[in-house]
Amino acid sequence: MKNILFISALSVFLYAQPTFESSETCKSCHPTIYKEFQSTQHAKASIFDDEIHAAVWKKHPKNTKMSSYACAKCHTPAASNYDDLVGKHNNIRPDATDSTQREGISCAYCHRIESIKPGKMSNTNVIAKEGKSYFGSLKSHIESPFHKIKTDSKHFNSGNVCVGCHSHKKNKYDINVCSTNIDNELDGANCVSCHMPKVKGSVSTLNETKEHAFHGFPGTHSHQDMLTQYVELFLKESIKTFEITINNKSSHALTLHPMRTMQLQVKVIRGSKEIKLAHKNFARIIGVNGKGTPPWLAKVIVEDTAVKANEKRVVVYDYVLKKGDKVEVTIGYYLVNPKMLKSLDLEKSEVATKFHHFKTELFEIK
Repeated sequence: MKNILFISALSVFLYAQPTFESSETCKSCHPTIYKEFQSTQHAKASIFDDEIHAAVWKKHPKNTKMSSYACAKCHTPAASNYDDLVGKHNNIRPDATDSTQREGISCAYCHRIESIKPGKMSNTNVIAKEGKSYFGSLKSHIESPFHKIKTDSKHFNSGNVCVGCHSHKKNKYDINVCSTNIDNELDGANCVSCHMPKVKGSVSTLNETKEHAFHGFPGTHSHQDMLTQYVELFLKESIKTFEITINNKSSHALTLHPMRTMQLQVKVIRGSKEIKLAHKNFARIIGVNGKGTPPWLAKVIVEDTAVKANEKRVVVYDYVLKKGDKVEVTIGYYLVNPKMLKSLDLEKSEVATKFHHFKTELFEIK
């Protein structure tokens, strides 16, 4: 009997889910990085801090059927009860009073990703078993008195550790809901070169450096101004028309999530008059029978007008420009397609209904 109890206890020890230091503990040595991180969607990934994710989860069948919070895999991976959250039919719900669930994608979680296991439905981050032992890419560093620093991770060194969560997500109908890397097109890319650029400021208070990798993760939710260099806008005149070219210089589509819609807005300024031309929308819509549906119901790609990686999208306007006209061209996006707001009860949400400005160019016709 004693041997059986010993083996059982040993099994629990060997397969216990990892625990993570809170991001707050990183603040004392990494104040600049911590402040940047707090502004990100990584820090606000849980349903308690991301109202759009919360709205989707409210409608999700795994929530309405009290099945499991499967979204925890990428939205609450540092939760102390992670295994229970993603377990099937155990009626364990996300808990706003659980501080580990409010961590989102925490500092310790990302820096303990040892490897990435490819999967058909989605990839999986493999977490190093040793706590307080963190991967990084800074080769020249001091020995920290608080944690170990490991620089032998091929994923950190190549800059694509992000593809554990941001690669792809398929539903049960084999429809790719959201993707940057479904065909491994980003395996040779460096995600952090764009989304964690070098900025001024020390990496820590213990090891003074002139610059560090920006941990604000520029993207659709924040710091999008740091990404404008990867999208160019051009105007070309013709006799009866004119063209606007959107040059996407990035290695993935401009709109990745099917809930989002990118919009091109063009305004002609002629003297004291302003003529607003029809908006052009770009989106990847998934659904059934020609209509968009929630991701879990989608069986086909209904429409895909998203500006693809390294694409130069040309939009033609049937409008005659005159000498002296000024043409204001703006590109931006909605985090939620306006057509989906009502079905998600987000009609009064400021972040969901807002047009997020990305870039504007002003052209003068001579």
